[in-house]
Amino acid sequence: MITLAIDASTYAGDVAVLDGSRVLAEEAVAMKGADCERLMPAVAAVLERAKLGVGAVDRVACGAGPGSFTSLRIAGGIAKGIATGRGCPLYAVPSMALLIGGATLKSGRYLAAIDALRGEFYIALYDVGGDAADARVSEIEPARLVPADQVERVASEHAVKIVSPSAFSDSVVASPRARGVSRVEDLLLERGPVDVGRWEPSYGRLAEAQVRWEAAHGKPLSAG
Repeated sequence: MITLAIDASTYAGDVAVLDGSRVLAEEAVAMKGADCERLMPAVAAVLERAKLGVGAVDRVACGAGPGSFTSLRIAGGIAKGIATGRGCPLYAVPSMALLIGGATLKSGRYLAAIDALRGEFYIALYDVGGDAADARVSEIEPARLVPADQVERVASEHAVKIVSPSAFSDSVVASPRARGVSRVEDLLLERGPVDVGRWEPSYGRLAEAQVRWEAAHGKPLSAG
């Protein structure tokens, strides 16, 4: 089965094409500060390197967040467009599962942590089973927001190591990787494909621009 996997929950986007669990091609691109949109060209590039056309894609898997609002919207739009045009299923996978699945970790339990800005982090708890070459990732606790200074305390309470793009005192520094979809197959099958027309990534909270607008105007943006 050919899977096109996309994630852009942080300021780095990641794309991979997999045949079953085997990675055929992958590419990472910057999502912030670029003068052009780079994620869709990366999709085209990995398909070309894998010597596949979009018609060969059997399913699309997209990182569902939480994370960067704009980057998630770009990735989600690309994933929905390809799934709609191809007529194939779209699977949403927690981006933190791709953080754990994309890292080379021993069996055990880990705390995924992604900077949510505003002095907070998204955290989630995962188990890794099996050896490093054939690890399987399962979600123990879904993502939630905590103050940045509480991340290490939570990890200590669970007696686990932190996996994060940010450096902590006892952590594995890693980023969400699209290739990690190969290690969350059980999670994908359990949740099943999403409704392509209705699905949106989980942004975690309001976009920074909306927060600033509401603070300046003293009312919710939806109030008009």
